[in-house]
Amino acid sequence: MSLLQAEDIVAVYGDFQALFGVSLTIEQGETVAIIGANGAGKSTLLRTICGLLRSRRSTDIRFDGIPIGSFEPEQIVTLGVAMVPEGRRPFRSLTVEDNLRMGAYCGRAGPWSIERVYALFPNLAERRLAMPPTLSGGQQQMLAIGRALMTNPRLLLCDELSLGLAPIIIRDIYAAMPGIRREGTTILIVEQDIQRALRAADRVYCMQKGAVTLEGRPSELTREQIKLAYFGA
Repeated sequence: MSLLQAEDIVAVYGDFQALFGVSLTIEQGETVAIIGANGAGKSTLLRTICGLLRSRRSTDIRFDGIPIGSFEPEQIVTLGVAMVPEGRRPFRSLTVEDNLRMGAYCGRAGPWSIERVYALFPNLAERRLAMPPTLSGGQQQMLAIGRALMTNPRLLLCDELSLGLAPIIIRDIYAAMPGIRREGTTILIVEQDIQRALRAADRVYCMQKGAVTLEGRPSELTREQIKLAYFGA
């Protein structure tokens, strides 16, 4: 049984249809990347998986065999799905450490604690009493990842990890991903940087105009296939 199975997902914003029958599977222990240009539907797909947008049917999305398409976001977090949102979105009025504590509200047991997060991201330990607006963009991204890890997720959804960050910071953040996976967390990454996604992922999906246009292992996909799937004819 796949850890996550999505079949024929349709998502709309009012009168605008953003996803057109998207299907994907994620196996336990994988790192999977979703690539595509702006407006391809990548973030919408993550928002639908974590319950911020409704799918058409409760059975469209299954997590560890459980249909979650009609679940509220807090129910999905309790099952073990956490998202690192685009734009980081820390609680601006709370310290770094209090932001991390907020991630533990669901009470799931697991390996992640504040100490483990600080070991993964030492920069956060140095700024534990700082307020998020005083952090750099990279530190805020580390905080967003740490807050999600504090839920002790089985599946970590990462939306645009590298957006707006310096290359050295992106390198450090991606260097943390294998350590997260070793703790038993499966990872789904949305990424515009094609080469970064191909290096990090076991499998990759490409989206264009709300639909999946290509899927496979990076070693099996040609540059031309990826270019066509990403940009279209």
